Parts: sequence; C-alpha cells; structure tokens
Amino acid sequence: MSDDAFTEEQKQFLSGFTFGSDVARAVSGLPVISGSASPGGSQVSVGGGAATVDGKVLTAVPERIALIAQQETTDAGKKLCKEELAKQDKNPLDMWDEMQARSDAGEFPKGTDVFLTKFHGLFYVAPAQDSYMCRMRLPGGILHAWQMRGIADLADASAGGFIDVTTRANLQYREIPADQAMNILYGLRELDVIPLGSGGDNIRNCTASALSGIDELELIQTIPLAKRMHHHILNHREMYGLPRKFNIAFDGGGKISALDDTNDIGFHAVSVTDEQASDDLPAGVYFQLTLGGITGHKDFARPTGVLLKPGECVAVAGSIVRVFVKSGDRTDRKKARLKYVLDDWGFDRFVEAVEEDMGKKLRRVPADRIVIPDHEDRMAHVGWHQQPLTDRNYVGLVLPVGRMTSDQARAVSDIAESYGNGEIRLTVWQNLIIPNIRNEDIGTVRAAISEMGLDDDGSSFRAGLIACTGSAGCKFAASNTKRDAMAIAAALESQFTLDQPINIHVTGCHNSCAQHYIGDIGLKGFQVEVGDDMVEGYELHLGGGWGSSQAIGRALFDPMPTEQVIAKIVAVVGGYLEERKEGESFTQFTQRYSDEELIALSAKEFSHA
Repeated sequence: MSDDAFTEEQKQFLSGFTFGSDVARAVSGLPVISGSASPGGSQVSVGGGAATVDGKVLTAVPERIALIAQQETTDAGKKLCKEELAKQDKNPLDMWDEMQARSDAGEFPKGTDVFLTKFHGLFYVAPAQDSYMCRMRLPGGILHAWQMRGIADLADASAGGFIDVTTRANLQYREIPADQAMNILYGLRELDVIPLGSGGDNIRNCTASALSGIDELELIQTIPLAKRMHHHILNHREMYGLPRKFNIAFDGGGKISALDDTNDIGFHAVSVTDEQASDDLPAGVYFQLTLGGITGHKDFARPTGVLLKPGECVAVAGSIVRVFVKSGDRTDRKKARLKYVLDDWGFDRFVEAVEEDMGKKLRRVPADRIVIPDHEDRMAHVGWHQQPLTDRNYVGLVLPVGRMTSDQARAVSDIAESYGNGEIRLTVWQNLIIPNIRNEDIGTVRAAISEMGLDDDGSSFRAGLIACTGSAGCKFAASNTKRDAMAIAAALESQFTLDQPINIHVTGCHNSCAQHYIGDIGLKGFQVEVGDDMVEGYELHLGGGWGSSQAIGRALFDPMPTEQVIAKIVAVVGGYLEERKEGESFTQFTQRYSDEELIALSAKEFSHA
C-alpha cells in the first residue's frame, strides 16, 4: 500500500506511534524497530550504549527506569497487566490538553483513560455516581484558613458542596460534573494545592504528626519533612513510574500517631542517649526506617535496622522508590506493592539495592542502641488541649465520618483566622485540629463549633469513627459505610457512655481505605445472601491495633446483614464496659479474651448507660 492511501492525519498518527515505540525501546537499550523519524523530523538512534534523539542522550530521561522495568517484564516472557499497557501507550502526566477538551465537551473518560486520569487526582466513580471524585495533596495535613475557605467555595461552584477528610490527613471533593473537572484542577492550583499524583500508581499524600511543633512530647517536628518529601515527588518524574500506589509517613514520636507502621515507608523518630552513643553514633534524634506496611494485606511496616538523620530521609525515600520502580510486579496488581518485593527479596537484599542506588552505605544500628518513644494519647486528636508553655490551646473537632459541608469549612476557617494563627491541621483519624487558641477565647470558640453543627466531645463514639466513602460513591464498595457508621454510633450512644476511646473503622471492600484491620472494631463490607436476595452487610473484626499495640483484627463471624452486625457490636461494647479490668482499653480487653470468649460475649445483652 502506498503512502497516498493514508490521509495526512493518519500519516501523522502512524509516525507518532512508531516514534513513541522507538523512544520506549531506545531508553530501554533495545534496538529501534522502525528506524523512522519523529513527526517533527527527530531521529532516534542507539549506539555506544546510549540512546539519543537528535543527538541528545535519552538515557537521562527520568521515566527510563519504568520503561526499562516494563521491557524487562516482557523480555522475561511475562504479560504486562492492562494498567501497565495503558501507561506504556500514553504517559498519564501529559494529558492536560486532552482532559481540557473532555471537560469542555462535558464528557467523562472511557476505557483506560479512566485509570490514567487518576494520576491528576480525578476519579470517575461510575457506576456508584456519574461524577468525579478529586483527591488533593496536603503534605503533613496542614493548610491555612484562606485555602480552606477557597476549597469550600470551589466545592459549591464545581463539586457537591461538601468536603471529606481522608485517612491520609487529606481532603476530597465528590459529585464533580464532567464539565467542572478542569475548574477543579485550575481552582486547586490557584489555592496552592497540587493534586498531581494523588491517585493512580503514585506516591499518595505524605503524612506527618498532626501536632508537629506544638507537642511537648515529640522528639522532632515532622511536617517540614513531609513538605520536603512532597516537593521532591513533584519535581522528580521517576517518582511517577511506580507499579502501584505508595505511602510515606513521618512520625515525630508525640501524642498523635501518624500510623507510620501502616505505610510502605515509615520514618519513626527515635533517640540515642548519651549512654548508647559512640564516636560513630552521636547522641541525638534519628529516624528508624521501616518498610512494607500495607494493613489491607494484613502486614505492618517492619524495621530495617537502618537509622537516619533527619536530613537523610528524603533522599533515602527517593532511592527506595526508584528500587521499587525497577523491581515491583507489573503483571499482577494484587502483588504490585512493596510488601511483595520485600517478601520475595528479603530486607537485606532490598536495603543493599537502595545503597547501590545511593552510592553509599546506610547506617545500621542494633535495636538495643535506640529508644523508641511511646507517648500516644488516643484522646489527643479530639477535644481541648493546652499547648506547652503557652496560654494557647488546640481543639480537635469531631467530624462525623470525616465529612463537613462547605459552610462548616468556611466557619472553621473563620475560627482559625479570628482566634488562632490561621492554621488548620488534618489528622489520619478523619478530623481536624485548630491550634493556637487563647484561653480567654475557648468559650467563644466552643459556641461557634456548636453553632456550625459540629462537636468537640472527645468521649463520643463518633470521635473514633472512621468510614470510607462506601457504595454511595465508590464502585468497589459492597455497603453504604458512612450511613452505617452513623447508625452504629447512634446505637452505641443510646445505651453507653465512654470514658476511653473505641475506634470503629468501617470499610466498604477489601481495599480497606478505612483500615478496618487496625480498628478496635473493624467492619468490611459484604453482600450477604438472605433467602433469595443479596443484602448489604459486613464481616466483623475485633482487636486491631497499631504502634505499641500493633495487631490485625480477628474476623470472628461470617459476614452478616448490617442490622445483625450492629447488634453484635452493641453486645461486645456492653460486655467490655461490664467486664473489663480497671483502666483496661478495648484493645487490651479483646487481646486478653479468646475468640470463643468474644463470640460468647456477643450473644449477651448489656446496658451501661
């Protein structure tokens, strides 16, 4: 067939396609197939171990390590999964004009573009809703009143008029129409919020200790490190070539856990005392490096034996990510997380690969030469607390299942601006903190919180209530988690009064966005067969924990309809309040009781109002 058989547009398409194929092979060190020029006349060649385009060395492009990993997978006779093929066909970071055209036309993405659009923070959530969800990036969970006010205004103009706080101390929009997608992306950037990489196969929002800088028990401030990590990611394109999503957390050892042990990379502040110090290990504050946390797969991050100075953390994280980009599974999405590389390689081999990437050895320190702080206060993220050495206080607001209206968000902004220093801090417990409130303003602020329809009561069941979006907004969820979580809280509050927190985590599916395995009480959504019908229900887990109480919740019952699950929870909580030892937490209680004893307890009736 002659060239005349193709239109000019078809010729351009074919030329661009072969050029893209040549580039992908060239950066992988493979021979060029087409030997043709690019649409603009650029020449691709390989020689002397370097790939070039128009004489420029292509091996310097950051994406090369992901392209090489894909090529090595196929060279080994393996088949790339559909998501890897989609990324190979189209770089998701270069879709801005395409998304603009789609938004202008009032259209949602189709096919693999649904997945690729997530790299920009936009999730098309059909069939649960015919709309987008947009996830932001707020490193360390900190933002300012003017940003929150702008986020609220944008929610009214282009989303559903409400905002969700996530378990990564982050914010999400929902109910975004197709024609508002780019208004959301432009609007957020104008508020200095960059959602790039907040979805898809990327490093998600970097978390830190919510009280960084205002916690008298912390060893070191961690929000600055989360911000540095955030900007490192944004400015290194190889950080976007992962086989699957990735989480990083910094914990300063203070009162509110950052849940670093549930992250792929955890940096936990520790100290080396004068007695433990030596010439090669001076006394001071370091970070213990842990790897492989993924509680949805029933695994916590484990210590590597590596101890880092604060200034070393970001560079080491970058190397860890690069090694994962090279070695992660690109054929099976279920096994494409860091945990499975570690299971296959072992920690020593993986750390050696990180050292090779960095070009230097990392500091290995035995566990008996460090002190790991344990200051966590499970009430510290809700209610009123005095800040150290000042007449200032912070208040943790209870947000029912992490949701607030745009009016409530503006009211929070007004409080932070009028009575604080303008800061608003989000937590991994789906709530927010307003710091730096003067003693004489506490009464006024409490009245304002009540007037906006929110709560500052730390003893409430709702204070420990966490729920993912559920079937109302997620196609994977089997149950309406936010609705059911509120029903659970109402049932418990009608019968019992708490003097210690109980964390109840309600997640809609196996992805465990609400981290049900680490909750005191964890629920995973299921469709349950009742007669000839399938109804919403849950699998009930008890006894999860984190940090020094680390444990995976035990599934003691077969999945059951929602009403039956609520009755079981009421019985178990009643039994705990009736039969616990003095000062015993719910976690300690459930870990002391056997499975059989907890099952028997759930069949009883208790009232402890």
